[in-house]
Amino acid sequence: MTTPRTGPTAADSAATAATAGAIAAEPGTGSARLSRSLVLLLATACGLIVADNYYAQPLLPALAGSLRVSGTVAGLCVTVNQLGYALGLVLLVPLGDLLPRRRLVVAMLCVDAMALAGAALAPGAGTLLAMLAVVGLTGSAVNILIPLAATLARPEQRGRAVGTLMTGLLLGILLARTVSGALDQVAGWRAVYGCAAAAIALLALALRFGLPEPAPAQGRRFGRLLASVGTLVRTEPFLRRRMAGAALGFGCFQLLWTAMPFLLTDQPYHYTAATIGLFGLLGAAGAAGAQPIGRLHDRGAAHAATGLLLLTVGLGWALLAGGRQLLPLIGGILLLDLGVQGINVLNQARIYAYPAAVRSRVTTAYMTAYFLGGAAGASVATPLYDRAGWAGIWSAGLLLTAIAAALWLTDRRAAPPTEPTD
Repeated sequence: MTTPRTGPTAADSAATAATAGAIAAEPGTGSARLSRSLVLLLATACGLIVADNYYAQPLLPALAGSLRVSGTVAGLCVTVNQLGYALGLVLLVPLGDLLPRRRLVVAMLCVDAMALAGAALAPGAGTLLAMLAVVGLTGSAVNILIPLAATLARPEQRGRAVGTLMTGLLLGILLARTVSGALDQVAGWRAVYGCAAAAIALLALALRFGLPEPAPAQGRRFGRLLASVGTLVRTEPFLRRRMAGAALGFGCFQLLWTAMPFLLTDQPYHYTAATIGLFGLLGAAGAAGAQPIGRLHDRGAAHAATGLLLLTVGLGWALLAGGRQLLPLIGGILLLDLGVQGINVLNQARIYAYPAAVRSRVTTAYMTAYFLGGAAGASVATPLYDRAGWAGIWSAGLLLTAIAAALWLTDRRAAPPTEPTD
């Protein structure tokens, strides 16, 4: 809270009652409902859904050539996808606190599959950009699934549950670049989006029959629901700090991976799309570290671990200064990916300590900042690379990391309040 209070107000009582009602509406909340098979399904879903946002990255040179556009225009494929995702976080994810989540997720994935099919058939850059914006919009369904898992898990297991889903999500990111590069080499970039459309359609079917349907909170209109997201951001400094750190971290991540294909097709590498896609396998460090890092949250070490991970990101950028040398480049990617993804796992585990009744809206606020930061990083990467080369990329990354470290040094709040303004 931003101001001290001497006793509960009527608004506090109403918020507490709403929270209690929402939790009561989900009988059995706890690990008994979060079976291993459900965790596996949710982790797989997270991976398949988020992969749609990363197929384009190793394809950018191929897209520019095929559609006869500049590298800057091709780079917009990443930007519009991230902006669409951010819009979905604002408009669609809060509905997880209002509507039945299974039906909402399945409907979003059906539209997602159709947009991916449209991208595969796109006759030009304009259509492709429009379809990828819709893919981003509907792909925000992953951020309805993660808070659902956090709600179903016991508090002392929340970090591990979120870490497991994040492992699936990170594997999706990792394999997306590798698979898209390999498919492009064999069958062209359109095959990438055609296969993605089929995978999402099958996932929608699996979630239709495998996902539980907790009762949503009642008694709130959509307009008030969206307005309450702004209220949470305005009144919760703990949330605002997590949002700022998320934006800076994902900005670094997208800055690197959007510029990377252009570096690797230039001297001295001259790599093909398939080889560039293999660099995505370096993200295995982030995927492997997600669950152990989530357990650090459960042990109360989230703040200290965040500091160490920021140092890891900074060391990664320092190694990336040698972008024209392969071994430092690989080492820098490994460290940066581990650091950025680990910080995101800790941030999400921490914000899900907010009451269940507001978790979808807290997710909206956090992930909107996360993907807006990513969209900003992606949007400046190509023009910055064109004007300043690789030195401009790693210099900008170091600056963003330094800002995030300064923010961390002033952050002493271990956990959010248990009764935020709703």
